[in-house]
Amino acid sequence: MSKKDLIAVGFMLFALFFGAGNMIFPPALGQAAGENVWIAIAGFLITGVGLPVLAVSAIAKTGSDLQQLASRVHPVFGVIFTTIMYLAIGPFFGIPRTGTVSFEIGVTPFLPETADRSIMLAAYTVIYFIVSLWLALNPSKLVDRIGKLLTPLLLVGLTLFFIKSIWTPMGEIQKPTDAYAHAPLFKGFIDGYLTMDAIAALVFGIIVIQAIQQKGITNKKQLTKLCIQAGLIAASGLTIVYLSLAFIGSSSVQAIGYRDNGGEIISQAATYLFGQAGAVILSVIIMLACLTTSVGLLSSCASYFAKISPKLSYRMLVIVMSVFSAFIANVGLTKLISLSIPVLIIIYPLAITLVALSFLHDYFGGKQTVYIGAIAGTFLVSVVDGLKTAGFDVSAILHVYEKTLPLFEQGIGWLTPALVGGLIGLLLNKTNHVTRIERKAS
Repeated sequence: MSKKDLIAVGFMLFALFFGAGNMIFPPALGQAAGENVWIAIAGFLITGVGLPVLAVSAIAKTGSDLQQLASRVHPVFGVIFTTIMYLAIGPFFGIPRTGTVSFEIGVTPFLPETADRSIMLAAYTVIYFIVSLWLALNPSKLVDRIGKLLTPLLLVGLTLFFIKSIWTPMGEIQKPTDAYAHAPLFKGFIDGYLTMDAIAALVFGIIVIQAIQQKGITNKKQLTKLCIQAGLIAASGLTIVYLSLAFIGSSSVQAIGYRDNGGEIISQAATYLFGQAGAVILSVIIMLACLTTSVGLLSSCASYFAKISPKLSYRMLVIVMSVFSAFIANVGLTKLISLSIPVLIIIYPLAITLVALSFLHDYFGGKQTVYIGAIAGTFLVSVVDGLKTAGFDVSAILHVYEKTLPLFEQGIGWLTPALVGGLIGLLLNKTNHVTRIERKAS
């Protein structure tokens, strides 16, 4: 595979990961982390950049899609886990978020102070999802062309944004807020879940594999190697973008004050640095970028559910998802992010464990008991973490976990149970194997 083709795949992977929604989390992290911004962003890069690249490589290594990979645990788990992933990146969080981000950055800065934001959001999301629905029902090259044009425009815009923020600083970096004062690395690690790029990588990784296969690469080892190389190209771009956005957020407090979400930070900082004209240009680019992402997610999710449930037509699914997403979007960006956090805290550790197991597959012979043990151990902790974040009373279990599990308070207490569960699965498999041999011998 030529270097030119490899770079093209790397840029395609970058575009796949980087959407307008990803712009809102690093600035929010930057504001909240303050002087600890670089430690926090390091944790963010692990789950927001490193994990998605590994997830694509895991799909390449298995030579299959997410459902087949998850079916190594159990076929039923494969269907349930994949369905949850599509729902998370689709109508529950991912698709509605495109509407709320585009409203927050593209519309809110230009509303008069007396305007009722809830009514304006409702009106905007109706129009936004009608357009998304129409484009998803009438696939054309228009969306692809816009998408290919917008990624370079976003990068150019962000580069100018970053240079301007250094040339004319908005203010001094402040002290970290409580959440980032202690263990900022682990807080950033959890914040990386919000990008949902690891889910996107597991769901859309097959697109990258097919792009490489079209160049005549069929050997699994070579395919995995090229996916990793393309991933490193994409990771380099994402890292530069996230570092720039985190700096913009961390230096913005004196100029615009603390804001509820990254969308507000970006829009207010753009207005402060470039004036009204700069805010208008940023708004148009991001609104179109969100729209293309929305159409892509609607199409992908509807196609998957139509495949596993043939009685449900693609058209009907797109309509239902569009209406549902419009409804969910009206909770607002800040609320939507807070609602998604407990779910992502439950499913992300499962995704991380599944990716890790796929790389270790050959070392433990792909034994199903290992997959079951590791996933079960992970889930026992991640579900409690998720319920705690959602506000449920799980104090009795928390008391036990806090005393017995390393790094539980930092949000990655699931790591030890995952390792122990996998080892128990390996021992059970060996015990069963010995028992079968003894039975044959007798």
